[in-house]
Amino acid sequence: MIDTHKTAGEKRTAFRQKLAQGSLMRFPGAFSPLVAMLVEQAGFDGVYISGAGIAAENGLPDIGLTSQEEVVARAHHIARVSDLPTIVDIDTGFGDAMNAARTIARLDELGLAGCHMEDQVHPKRCGHLDNKRLIGTVEMCRKLRAAAAAKRDANFLLIARTDARAPEGLDSAVARAKAYADSGADMIFPEALQTEAEFETFRAAIDLPLLANMTEFGKSPLLSTDQLEALGFNVVIYPMTLMRLALSAIDDGLAALKQEGQQSTLVERMWTRSRLYEALGYSAYNQFDQDIFNFELDVKD
Repeated sequence: MIDTHKTAGEKRTAFRQKLAQGSLMRFPGAFSPLVAMLVEQAGFDGVYISGAGIAAENGLPDIGLTSQEEVVARAHHIARVSDLPTIVDIDTGFGDAMNAARTIARLDELGLAGCHMEDQVHPKRCGHLDNKRLIGTVEMCRKLRAAAAAKRDANFLLIARTDARAPEGLDSAVARAKAYADSGADMIFPEALQTEAEFETFRAAIDLPLLANMTEFGKSPLLSTDQLEALGFNVVIYPMTLMRLALSAIDDGLAALKQEGQQSTLVERMWTRSRLYEALGYSAYNQFDQDIFNFELDVKD
């Protein structure tokens, strides 16, 4: 209620322990605190916060226009409402090695369980678009070393994302991933792999845990959880799935409201008031209120 029952440290420890077990963990993308609560209530393993989602929520394209403070603040608001570990996309780290270190320190103190940082130049592009440009491997390794040094909690998960598959080829992506592993990354995120065989190649080449991105309308095939677990991947994210579903429903609702002039035909497709109250835990707030105001002061003039 209000905030989570678990501390940030407890969430990170549980995340690390489950990661060590080797089974696949599923992290749907949450674009608001309420959505993060629903992810937990649905029984998933963790919450993911997409940089593209934060940008879209602010009416912006995913081209590096959001600031460090916008992303850190939104990540904190979402992470605080769930007992699940939450990881966030920090794009290129919002600057050089020093900026990347400060970003990690801020996320660490605000309760995130981890983040991923990519090797694109700034301004970046969505990982599934063409014409991406990368910084040098040495520069990315420098940023990762700085980020790793900035962690106060050793269990905070630093995930290195490489976008090298499209501009430099699979072999380069693997080579970069190995260098990133040697520079303090706790997990590798190979972005925009193009076939199931490429996922298999990455697993064979990298000893660290691996993250798979199952985003719709991208360059990667939409592999099932059974397939990803068989391939040996450790975390799968669904960055924009829930936002895309919600926006489609909003589109349909706006069209009907404009055409029909009222919302009666939409009501059966809506959450009821009671369903919203259930999701938010209204009863717990009510009980808390009653427990606090269950006494009388003996006030005498």
